Amino acid sequence: MRFFKVKIGNFCCLCLLQYLDHETVSATFIDSSGQFVSSQVTGISRNPYCGYDQQTLSSQERMEEDSLLAALHRQVPDVGPVPFVKSTDPSSSYFVILNSAAFFKVGSQLEVLVHVQDFQRKPKKYGGDYLQARIHSPKLQAGAVGRVVDYQNGFYKVFFTLLWPGKVKVSVSLVHPSEGIRVLQRLQEDKPDRVYFKSLFRSGRISETTECNVCLPGNLPLCNFTDLYTGEPWFCFKPKKLPCSSRITHFKGGYLKGLLTAAESAFFQSGVNIKMPVNSSGPDWVTVIPRRIKETNSLELSQGSGTFPSGYYYKDQWRPRKFKMRQFNDPDNITECLQRKVVHLFGDSTIRQWFEYLTTFVPDLVEFNLGSPKNVGPFLAVDQKHNILLKYRCHGPPIRFTTVFSNELHYVANELNGIVGGKNTVVAIAVWSHFSTFPLEVYIRRLRNIRRAVVRLLDRSPKTVVVIRTANAQELGPEVSLFNSDWYNFQLDTILRRMFSGVGVYLVDAWEMTLAHYLPHKLHPDEVIVKNQLDMFLSFVCPLET
Repeated sequence: MRFFKVKIGNFCCLCLLQYLDHETVSATFIDSSGQFVSSQVTGISRNPYCGYDQQTLSSQERMEEDSLLAALHRQVPDVGPVPFVKSTDPSSSYFVILNSAAFFKVGSQLEVLVHVQDFQRKPKKYGGDYLQARIHSPKLQAGAVGRVVDYQNGFYKVFFTLLWPGKVKVSVSLVHPSEGIRVLQRLQEDKPDRVYFKSLFRSGRISETTECNVCLPGNLPLCNFTDLYTGEPWFCFKPKKLPCSSRITHFKGGYLKGLLTAAESAFFQSGVNIKMPVNSSGPDWVTVIPRRIKETNSLELSQGSGTFPSGYYYKDQWRPRKFKMRQFNDPDNITECLQRKVVHLFGDSTIRQWFEYLTTFVPDLVEFNLGSPKNVGPFLAVDQKHNILLKYRCHGPPIRFTTVFSNELHYVANELNGIVGGKNTVVAIAVWSHFSTFPLEVYIRRLRNIRRAVVRLLDRSPKTVVVIRTANAQELGPEVSLFNSDWYNFQLDTILRRMFSGVGVYLVDAWEMTLAHYLPHKLHPDEVIVKNQLDMFLSFVCPLET
């Protein structure tokens, strides 16, 4: 092993260079979302899943997929079984603000050193812990996220950009210890069916329910519901008495139990090692003084496409660093923006929140009752006076909703192919949460199909506005961590950002908007966060005139 320097943004850091047994080179660095990832120069070996390794891909698509998988590959420390007492203990770990006695200006960089220890209060000698960090000023309702760099020796460094004046506090939390990450990685590869789905088949008085998934084990007869246009695979075990064509509904079957050994369960304990704060050794705050006006203008103009963080909260309002976001505080402002427009919302329940917010906040936007199941859809709202049409439709399987009629299982890519587009067409997409239990190839394939459809839409109608909502952090307990951990969703978020970079879409950074806020993390964020997401979305649709 040896160390080398790598340039990240405007700073250099020391990273570990390690020659692996399959003759690849790995380096730990940080992604655009501010978390550490491990990059590989060559391909990595992964367990084949359901024929995904046999996909027909162009050389460019294959290279992209290999690059995405390599960038997210985490080299698990070869330390063998680790007893609980030797795993990371957030209560005995600590962080230190470097140069905490100095005064900082707005725009300055703040560096924080984190040292993790085990439950015997002994220093850890390897990395791999998943940390989240933010700076905040409670009285100002201000907050921003930080970059975390893993030195793979028990030390981490967090880099913050100080974006507002005043007393600024640092918070660091351990989401999962490295020993827990090893377990999550094993589940992702070996137990992709730990969430299972079912379908109801019915004809006359006869009905049967069978299990469904992207991939089904064994040699029992199957119903093949693979989408003819996108090639997205989906199978159900064939009913004993009914034909495949008699499928009526799709629904979440449940979650597998008993996934962990007793020793592994110790790494997933609420109040012990899941999303627990790491305390400071010394001051946990710094004083930040304002910049001069000329310096402030120059700071704003200097932000490039790789700006991190992408924004920050101030007085509970999100402030993107690359453009001026409008505040849509009055329903009339939203109506004026969306007048004569058709708005399509596609995806999971986190973008369904946008539909619910808009139809609640804007009186003239009246929901039209389609008789759809609650929280499932499809949903439709109309403002006839101002000629506004708002639609929501969930994405195709896998989707963990209660009950969806099988004929309503539409894939986003196919829906996009049916949209003409134009200056009065707006599309917003959020597809992430229901893919957290699957190998990453499943998500990459889904985004590849959606991206193709987006590119075609923008080719035929360049003035169409397409917005992507990213993933977000959520509350975690011992069970939820095994299915919807922030660590899984961070991977999906990284893939989404990379695959849609340079495509011509706008990004609502829900990941940062959740992590930077003072409210507890939730799968469905509170209204103040959703309001900021909608303000950003509407600012893309109706930008400030310059």
